Amino acid sequence: MYDEKTKAAVQKLPLLSVKAGPRDGPDWVERLKEELAALIRYVQNNKENDNDWFHIESNEDGTKWAGSCWYIHNLLRYEFKLQFEIPAGYPAVPIELELPELDGKTPKMYRGGKICLDIHFAPLWRTNVPKFGIAHALSLALGPWLAAEIPYLIEAGVVTHRNGSESEK
Repeated sequence: MYDEKTKAAVQKLPLLSVKAGPRDGPDWVERLKEELAALIRYVQNNKENDNDWFHIESNEDGTKWAGSCWYIHNLLRYEFKLQFEIPAGYPAVPIELELPELDGKTPKMYRGGKICLDIHFAPLWRTNVPKFGIAHALSLALGPWLAAEIPYLIEAGVVTHRNGSESEK
């Protein structure tokens, strides 16, 4: 399902242990610390491997995240807004990664720009609760989704590069 490079990248991420969501008070704070440590490790690993492809930040309580992700195709960078909220049932319920600019441009997406993760990622998430977190979702869900969908959307003319700028149409 996942290539060796992806598997190797995920194996370098710390696994999380606190099973808590946003409604769990002090336990959520501990979970959030683990999430941030895993994200920091993932970003460091990506930079070391010249594979920097996203930037995200959260609100103060770690329940809403926003930023951008990008994909390089034919030496052009296509950048997209990225956002997600931590669901109340987290970590038993995975996050829904949203690329609102691509809403309605591919059948592998739900209303609001939420990428489809049902077939490939959701079962993997379920078997790894509470060990997987945000960094794992980015690595195992968003990264492969971008790699599969963006070249197709570009070749189909659905996504176009803006004359040297770093974003899509």
